[in-house]
Amino acid sequence: MAYKTILVHLDDSKACGKRTQAALDLAARQDAHLVGLYVAHEFSAPAYLAAQLPSDLVERQAAQSREAADKALAAFDAAARKAGVRAEPRSTRAYADEVEGVLGLHGRYADLVVLGQHDPDDGRSMGESAVEHAVLAIGRPLLLVPYIGAAAGFGRRPLLLWDASREAASAVDDALPLLQAAERVDVLSVNPRGGIRGHGEEPGADIATVLARHGVKAEARHIVSKELSIADTILSSASDLGSDLLVMGAYGHSRLRELVLGGVTRSVLQHLAMPALMSH
Repeated sequence: MAYKTILVHLDDSKACGKRTQAALDLAARQDAHLVGLYVAHEFSAPAYLAAQLPSDLVERQAAQSREAADKALAAFDAAARKAGVRAEPRSTRAYADEVEGVLGLHGRYADLVVLGQHDPDDGRSMGESAVEHAVLAIGRPLLLVPYIGAAAGFGRRPLLLWDASREAASAVDDALPLLQAAERVDVLSVNPRGGIRGHGEEPGADIATVLARHGVKAEARHIVSKELSIADTILSSASDLGSDLLVMGAYGHSRLRELVLGGVTRSVLQHLAMPALMSH
């Protein structure tokens, strides 16, 4: 099993080049076809205002949008040629509130979708809520690349977060091409449940055994943390273990509960320092 079609979202953000490089790195290792998708924003205004706008203003906005798309696609094509990766620059148009839906439509024809983490200091990066919506809506495994970029060859030491949920099981399956190529996989359970319906005497050992049958070198670990939040425990453990990739299920609780309580997924998205492969 391998990722044969990967889609990366292109935009005008400062981190786009680093995200593209991470996608090219992965595509080269997987011998995959890489699609670079730029979604240009259609001009929109309330009907009462649009009728009063000069036609040349609308035309200038459209021309600027085309110019930005051409620039992003040219940079993507040049980077792909340099990396020797089979690539397909692609552009489309959508209103601002339709971008996630368009990404979902194109993403469902890929094995993996690469998006960028929201950068609070860059107004041109994908919004935080838009990234969260994409995780839920695309229906494909999503590789989120932090705006600081990814280490070359990332995925040598993945940290797999395991809580025996449906979402975590999906993440294991979706990440197999990376897990099988890794030097070692650390399986981490945070505050695991005990008892006959819990995680057993050695939390994570069962899924580590399943992974071993796929040729994955996995080691199970568990942490009981009462002082740190689960998200902080995950990120601290990743740093201590020298992990260069997180693999996790996303939004295991209801969306409403995540919005009210914050949730592990949201906290990880906000403080991510390495790529994260997420499944929902």
